[in-house]
Amino acid sequence: MTGDGSLESYIRSVPDFPKPGIVFRDITPLLASAQGLDTSLTALTELTRDLRPDIVIGAEARGFLFGPALAHKLGAGFALARKPGSLPHRTIRHEYSLEYGTSVLELHEDAIGAGARVLVHDDLLATGGTARALCSLVEQLGGEVVGCAFLIELAFLPGRAALAPHDVHALIRYDEE
Repeated sequence: MTGDGSLESYIRSVPDFPKPGIVFRDITPLLASAQGLDTSLTALTELTRDLRPDIVIGAEARGFLFGPALAHKLGAGFALARKPGSLPHRTIRHEYSLEYGTSVLELHEDAIGAGARVLVHDDLLATGGTARALCSLVEQLGGEVVGCAFLIELAFLPGRAALAPHDVHALIRYDEE
């Protein structure tokens, strides 16, 4: 897939994955394209520049795809939230609900200073559980969530509402599955 220059042209829709009735939005063609990668990273930067974050936080693993590069372009640091037992220093944790169970994210207890302006980032916003967990981790450490930024938003799911009152920014929006 070469893309026609629009970001949507780089997203592959895979029906019935990971289960029947789901349309998976595959970003690997975008990541494989120098033009698509550059265009999306530049657009994410422009979308969030005025938020003036000190830190961008992303969750393992897909939040690590754009998060560090976005942080670099914004002149910010990057904090990584990982699965339990993956970080070597003292951590804080947040357990959250997923569609079919629960998950946990951990963050180094010194990853975000009190009063730090933090941009929450992930590749995709669906139900909002992961991003809401990131917001909670930031707030536990006294940081201020200045916004949440995503490459893709599945607007037919309740993610945006789950993140209220935080501002949500997305480059690509799907209004139906």
